[in-house]
Amino acid sequence: QLQVVESGGGLVQPGGSLRLSCAASGFTLDYYAIGWFRQAPGKEREGVSYINTSGGSANYADSVKGRFTISRDNAKNTVYLQMNSLKPEDTAVYYCNANFLWQTYWGQGTQVTVSS
Repeated sequence: QLQVVESGGGLVQPGGSLRLSCAASGFTLDYYAIGWFRQAPGKEREGVSYINTSGGSANYADSVKGRFTISRDNAKNTVYLQMNSLKPEDTAVYYCNANFLWQTYWGQGTQVTVSS
């Protein structure tokens, strides 16, 4: 089955860190641009970060710039989102999206909760 699977979410205190992973199953991520999105309760899904196929270009939402870092390890078929200095407003379900031409895959999401 072709899919991407997110992991690494959890409960963390404000100021803490988490690293999310997006692993591909059944296909190689080499040719896919990857985006991380999040959706908080009652809000629309929003883009958080994006990385191109080589890893040489990355973009971030203004709300996470300087705190989140996206990276990819094509040898491990995995993309990461390192999240530092987490804030309560970062609480959401985080989704990974792999996109190449007309092919797109969404994961099931991983919950991130930032609370004291």
